Amino acid sequence: MSIDDEAQEPLEPRVGPVPEDDPEFRPYRHPAAGWGAARSVTRFLLEERALVDGPRAIMRMNHENGGFDCPGCAWPDDTKGLHLDICENGIKHVTWEMTRKRVDRDFFAAHAVTELAGWSDYDLENQGRLTEPMVYDAASDHYVPISWKDAFELVGATLRGLDSPNRAAYYTSGRLGNEATFLYQLMARELGTNNLPDCSNMCHEASGRALRASLGTGKGTVDLKDWESADALFILGVNAASNAPRMLTALAEADRRGARIVHVNPLVEAAATRTIVPHEFTDMALFRTTRTSTLNLQPRIGGDMALMRGMAKAVLEKSASDPKALDVAFIDRHTAGFEEYRALCEATPWEELERQSGLSRDDILEAARVYGEADRSIVSWCLGLTQHEHGVDTVREIVNLLLLRGNLGREGAGPSPVRGHSNVQGNRTCGIDHRPTDAFLDRLADACGIDPPREHGLDTVRTIRAMREGTVKVFVGMGGNFALAAPDTAATYAALRSCDLTVQVSTKLNRSHVVHGRAALILPCLGRTEKDHQRRGVQSTSVEDSMSMVHLSVGMKRPASPHLLSEPAIVAGMARAALPDSETPWDWYVEDYDRIRDTMAEALEGFEDFNRRVRLPLGFRIKQPARELVFLTPSGRAEFSSAALPDIVPEPGTLALGTMRSHDQWNTTIYSDNDRYRGVKNLRTLVFMNRADMRERGIADMGPVDITSTAKDGSSRFLTGYTAIPYDIPRGCAAGYMPEMNVLCALGDYSTQSDQPIMKHLKVTVVPAAG
Repeated sequence: MSIDDEAQEPLEPRVGPVPEDDPEFRPYRHPAAGWGAARSVTRFLLEERALVDGPRAIMRMNHENGGFDCPGCAWPDDTKGLHLDICENGIKHVTWEMTRKRVDRDFFAAHAVTELAGWSDYDLENQGRLTEPMVYDAASDHYVPISWKDAFELVGATLRGLDSPNRAAYYTSGRLGNEATFLYQLMARELGTNNLPDCSNMCHEASGRALRASLGTGKGTVDLKDWESADALFILGVNAASNAPRMLTALAEADRRGARIVHVNPLVEAAATRTIVPHEFTDMALFRTTRTSTLNLQPRIGGDMALMRGMAKAVLEKSASDPKALDVAFIDRHTAGFEEYRALCEATPWEELERQSGLSRDDILEAARVYGEADRSIVSWCLGLTQHEHGVDTVREIVNLLLLRGNLGREGAGPSPVRGHSNVQGNRTCGIDHRPTDAFLDRLADACGIDPPREHGLDTVRTIRAMREGTVKVFVGMGGNFALAAPDTAATYAALRSCDLTVQVSTKLNRSHVVHGRAALILPCLGRTEKDHQRRGVQSTSVEDSMSMVHLSVGMKRPASPHLLSEPAIVAGMARAALPDSETPWDWYVEDYDRIRDTMAEALEGFEDFNRRVRLPLGFRIKQPARELVFLTPSGRAEFSSAALPDIVPEPGTLALGTMRSHDQWNTTIYSDNDRYRGVKNLRTLVFMNRADMRERGIADMGPVDITSTAKDGSSRFLTGYTAIPYDIPRGCAAGYMPEMNVLCALGDYSTQSDQPIMKHLKVTVVPAAG
């Protein structure tokens, strides 16, 4: 079987490398991690010629004394002093950053932007590290060198020339450290705008809004020690083996101590079966596997809320004969809205719960039995729950279930959202928020001596719309690959091209550099692995993990180029140029990041005594009031939600499609066209389908198909020449890879609850390919 690359529209250039062989699909039957991961890492190190630097980095990554934080996922560092707290994807991510390949002025002189726009995204990133600032020259259609001074002045002059500060938007991905994050939001607010869209707007916004409404805090309440003592773990909408691989260690340890582990996902992913943890050398030598699941449930896409309510209904029904099924004292003392929620559960028929969840009553009761028998339970989730229209209600339903048995504010229990990007949670904590609270702005004003704007700014979706309409004229991106990560690829491209100026702060060449504004800058920055030399010595930066631990990261390598600047230095350079009369000591801050942290200690609640505490072993945990049973809600209690159960069953002839990453991928960075844990080789333009759905549509195994999405406004979007893969997925459901499938998510297809694009619940039809 071959893939016709020419069939792809120019808007959708290939993301991964061109396959050397025909596509293959063989169901994966092996444990997660183990020797498969070891072979994959070895092969990758050989390909990147990193057999020396790679192992050196492995020995320095995620270590508390002088190490650097993995730039991959946000799973917490091991609390027991593990010397190899690493994973396959983390090693690949670091090695990809440490490449010896360089993208310098000679490269840009040899390749016009129009030519680069036709390259695959894999080929763009695979050229290596950016080495000096570049500016787009429209006359020649090339990027040409520019000095840092002139680059900053171009940014500053453009921002100063805007008729309103709201004509600019300041985006960040989750890779930005806390110190740069704080300076970045300070610059935006001193300029006079809260236009601070970020990747949370596309990923976990629903989690934050739900937890704030239910508990008064936008974060989970558990830490890694709680994971180590829970009796039951419920893992919802998480592909842990690829997105948070170090979770496998926690799952293996939980199984060994007799905890129950329930995975809830339309696809049974590799992490929901068994594993060999690579740093457990005896198990590796003996090929000895450990279970990572005791129960797997496959709801239909979007059916998690019905499952959670069904479990709650079962707990409430059991309480009629067993008073211990509920923690009545906890409910009475710490919650509000229980009776309304009880009535709602009683009024919801089992038949409707089965229909909406796609699970049988027996399946739901079995999950409820596991929950009811556990003294301490944690419920964890990721984007499989949040990127839906009803994502906020679903997360609140999780909290409802936890409250019934008092699984909050005690060891081994509570809600635990899993962030998939290194410091995305820290970005939000340190001020990247288009809807800041008055309390945050008041502290910022007092600490920094500015008068921050109070009007809410633009999130990601509204920023794209505003750029396309011409009301936002400047886009600054700190890290990431906005052009590929955002929904509705055509609309996002048009939006970026409508800007007067786009500024991308990056380590590597990517799609966002060739889809640019009328003027464009590429500003290359240091990577997480590199030493950050400033006037007062080598600097450290801090990051926050998924469980609110804040710790330091110190690079180990010589920078890829002497012309690179750190992210704080780049932010300060732009700020000086844009705010020539500012009293903020930008240069003084950059000389010594401890100075930034001292100001953060005044401005950010929970960061008091920042410089001392962040240097403690493993750093410090930001206090979460709900963990102490202090609820900053209107009632002063944890709030039960009584939201109506949505109808998420697909209409006849349509499928609910969710986008996801392959295993050999990190966000928009593609390492290969393979997806080992799903048995796919040499193919990314695919759709996973239930075989019965394929037969009903006359689609052969590995047959070519066309995919059409229908947006809320009735408009359609298309992908042609994809390959249908028969897979163990519920009827009426389908799945495929982002960023290729982002084109199917219309800009208007975002949740009215969270404003997130609904990339996990697209309405599509799939038919045999025309012609």
